[in-house]
Amino acid sequence: MPIERNSRHGNINITMEAIAEIAGNACTECYGVVGMASRTSLFSGIVELLKKENYSKGVFVKETKDGIDIDIYIIVAFGVRLTEVVSEVQKRVKYVLEKSLDIKFKAVNVYVQSIKKI
Repeated sequence: MPIERNSRHGNINITMEAIAEIAGNACTECYGVVGMASRTSLFSGIVELLKKENYSKGVFVKETKDGIDIDIYIIVAFGVRLTEVVSEVQKRVKYVLEKSLDIKFKAVNVYVQSIKKI
């Protein structure tokens, strides 16, 4: 279900897919993130590194009564501090989305699917 905004020029509809793409791009720019993982890999046990055009498969956006929640599934580089990487991903994704879309987000949940040597 798209998010609707009204401006003096007309109506704006922002799809969940668009939010997921922006979140995925912001996430992969963070230090220590190797790439995005498919959210279905959590259940199958096989981690798939997603290409840029499929970043939205690694992001799940849901609208709740309190706001918008985002779940991000990532692959992290071996040897980096996981807590630092996850914290940076949360901050960056929230900042980029709020700045570019002017929407407040309740939570950015990050799930580390795998650790990869580079």
